[in-house]
Amino acid sequence: MFHDVILGFSVALSPENLLWCLIGVIIGTIVGLLPGLGSATGVALLLPLTVNFEPVTGLIMLAGIYYGCQYGSSIASTLIATPGDSASVVVVLDGHPMAMQGRGGQALAASAIASFVAGTITIVPLMLLAPAFAHVALTFGPPELFALMILGLAGVIGFTGSSQAKGLAMAAFGVVIGTVGLDPQSGVARFTFGNVNMINGIGFLPIVIGLFAIAEVLTQVGAGSHKPIHTRVRDMILRKDDLRRLPKPIARGGVLGFFLGILPGAGATLASFFAYDVERRTSKNGHQFGKGAIEGVAAPEAANNAATNGSFVPTLTLGIPGSGTTAVLLGAFLLYGLQPGPLLLTEQPDIAWGLMASFYIGNILLILLNLPLAPFFASILRVRYSFLYPMIIALSLIGAYALENRMFNVWVAMAFGLIGYFMKRYDWPTVPLLLGVILGPLMEKNLVQTSQISGGNFGIFLTHPIALAIFAVAILVVAGPLIRKLFNRLKDSTRSGRDRQDALK
Repeated sequence: MFHDVILGFSVALSPENLLWCLIGVIIGTIVGLLPGLGSATGVALLLPLTVNFEPVTGLIMLAGIYYGCQYGSSIASTLIATPGDSASVVVVLDGHPMAMQGRGGQALAASAIASFVAGTITIVPLMLLAPAFAHVALTFGPPELFALMILGLAGVIGFTGSSQAKGLAMAAFGVVIGTVGLDPQSGVARFTFGNVNMINGIGFLPIVIGLFAIAEVLTQVGAGSHKPIHTRVRDMILRKDDLRRLPKPIARGGVLGFFLGILPGAGATLASFFAYDVERRTSKNGHQFGKGAIEGVAAPEAANNAATNGSFVPTLTLGIPGSGTTAVLLGAFLLYGLQPGPLLLTEQPDIAWGLMASFYIGNILLILLNLPLAPFFASILRVRYSFLYPMIIALSLIGAYALENRMFNVWVAMAFGLIGYFMKRYDWPTVPLLLGVILGPLMEKNLVQTSQISGGNFGIFLTHPIALAIFAVAILVVAGPLIRKLFNRLKDSTRSGRDRQDALK
């Protein structure tokens, strides 16, 4: 394996591959900045350009677009509350408030550092333990994945804000939206109201664009915020307190993101949501989350990039895509005449190990590009809002249209922009809705598959210890805050009773 790693770096560091890796990460960063496009779309659009490349060169460039997009998307999420990719939605929650407080540069620096550290460290287990991790991932069948989705939905309590009932209602609304389209079992169209545009469901990214980008612009215009925010270069330097608060969120987010990234279908989006919720619960500064906590930027960004690396484990070792983007990359493998799977690592080590080594090089290129350019990106905040807002709306609508080249997505984005505006105005949380939209279809798909496996007997969950363990954790997540409140009340009542007795004495 040591010789394979050396071979991989010798391939990745060749002048031609190094150049195309650089081009890939630059293109990926630009694609990530554009609202709604996302890494899967960027890779798919540029895949035809790599047909005449050497296989390893083309794959290195496409992989560079993949993780470069994660960097660019976090920039857009932080500065203009417009996620370029679904995996960066959570960054908006604390990244954008930091930017509004004049700490946009610090948010960008924390994001770049978290992405680099997590993305770099998780390359080691990717290289050393990929086959073993792939074997573990195979133990997660439909029952385990359904339990994992339930755990993710249970975590919605962490995003409910002032009212748990509102958060649960929004999560239910998101799940309902996720049911629009074809029934996964019968193939019958449901809740489409005869509209052919809704047969494939309502797209996630147009909803994100509406709820965040358009709704944010409407909210700011309604509030009369027209003075530009000025950010100085010296304000972008991370303070000692910020540096002290970063290591633990990066470590937790990186580990969680990598393991969730390995699971086929989980992806970086779910990993970033999980990482944010875990960090909010474990951090000493949990009360600051949603108001500009730097941990709220670092944890999901670390999980995002770690999950990107993790998604390559099943792709390279089993030929099973770990995310939507790796599904497109799987098509690139087949286009080059390669068959991902266990034999790829041994029969064509130059391609497999060269691609994995390029991840390390690409992360170094991204950190070298993004940190010096942080002042340039933060200067976006100096543009007068009278010019910036129309640009954001235009880019958002163009991004929504470019997803599938149809106006329906534009109308969806505009509709959810209005919904998002009223949700912000009346303090209804948006993240539970998005989580419901993401997890709803995945829950249904895995529940249907579980039912088919067991012949309709849901007692199958009792025979899967991993699923049972995940369900137990989900129950603790839901019941934990309630038990804690009850315990605190009992403690307070006991203390007040003792005080009365002492007063009587």
